[in-house]
Amino acid sequence: MEFKDYYQILGVPRDATAADIKAAYRKLARRYHPDVSKESDAATRMAEVNEANTVLSDPEKRAAYDALGRQAAQQRQHGAGADFHPPPHWDAGFEFTGAAPNGGHGMDDAQFSDFFEQLFGQAARARRTGTQSAGAAAAQRGRDSHARIELDLPDAYHGAERTLTLRGARLDAGGHLVNEERQLQVSIPKGVREGQLIRLAGQGGPGLGGAPAGDLFLEVQFKPDARWRAEDRDVYQPLALAPWEAALGGPVQVQTPGGATVEVTIPAGWKPGRKLRLKERGITAATPGDLYLELHVALPPATTEAQRAAYRALAQAFPHFQPRTQGA
Repeated sequence: MEFKDYYQILGVPRDATAADIKAAYRKLARRYHPDVSKESDAATRMAEVNEANTVLSDPEKRAAYDALGRQAAQQRQHGAGADFHPPPHWDAGFEFTGAAPNGGHGMDDAQFSDFFEQLFGQAARARRTGTQSAGAAAAQRGRDSHARIELDLPDAYHGAERTLTLRGARLDAGGHLVNEERQLQVSIPKGVREGQLIRLAGQGGPGLGGAPAGDLFLEVQFKPDARWRAEDRDVYQPLALAPWEAALGGPVQVQTPGGATVEVTIPAGWKPGRKLRLKERGITAATPGDLYLELHVALPPATTEAQRAAYRALAQAFPHFQPRTQGA
């Protein structure tokens, strides 16, 4: 996927003020609006201009986009080429208020590019679902805010108290983008799942005319961890076996994400792709998930003469073993 340079599309510098962005958008809208433009690619260009303005006219989206742009520049410096892939959970910690996802320009989801959809589409739809109605009474309540947060998987087993730093942005009196951070003490409930929303009442946008503030919704993501991964309430954990354990089976000790050490019996005759299920050792709930141990063989290094001799003896013990034809 190619990284879209929204500043280039609008023809403004990266330190442009809100007024600069607004003026550039209006100029390009007059030029490319399909109702008035005679240019053959007017509709496509107008869609690009609308999309760029949707991001750059929103301080919070712009701050997140700028952070991602710095990562894209680093990828290019390291020879990654034009093909850009956002890092996993790139937007974790960025706070977005519940503004209309199209920036008020009449765009529907189909008019956003794949680039925009991958970066902001899911969050925009979530915000649209939770956005207040436009009635006079509801308009006084503060807008809800949304942010994705990263947790360690063991937090879901025990619950936790975490101090989270959320990044946002605002415009100063001159219309320049100002990045802001705030810290919140959050109670992580036991049994939380990836994708679940933690609601913090009154931590959203301020209310008007004495009305209450909106709420902050934190969408849970688990940090990438080579030791395990979660799928709903089930957890998958790689388990390395020595060749003799894989071939002969027997008991091994396993440290689970919940912190417990359990003994499991490995069946003899390991096969690729085999899993062992530990019932109800996944994320806790009224119906707990399971823990699946994904078995694979780890070969010991042969760094000494005795170890190399052991491998030669193993080869002699299996003269007819053909590893490249097994399972063919």
